[in-house]
Amino acid sequence: MVKQAAKVTWTLQLVEELEIIPSKYFKKLVNTDDLWEVRVSYSNNIFRLLSFYDGAKLVVITHAFQKKSQKTPKQAIEIAEKRKKDYFRRKNE
Repeated sequence: MVKQAAKVTWTLQLVEELEIIPSKYFKKLVNTDDLWEVRVSYSNNIFRLLSFYDGAKLVVITHAFQKKSQKTPKQAIEIAEKRKKDYFRRKNE
């Protein structure tokens, strides 16, 4: 578990520091409300952190899960989109 967390941290540092992030680590999800996916693989485990941009440089992570199928679960996308809407609603109050 500690090594998995370290890999997630390492991947998030790439997202933060690199000018151009390889799609192996950070990819836009199609057919969503502008969601992005931080992609982490460790051993036989695959983790996804769904996120969105607030402005040009701030990436807000809304939902994380262990991926067990090829396709990103619809429920995970719905959770991330709901949290994105809530984030901007609260920010603009």
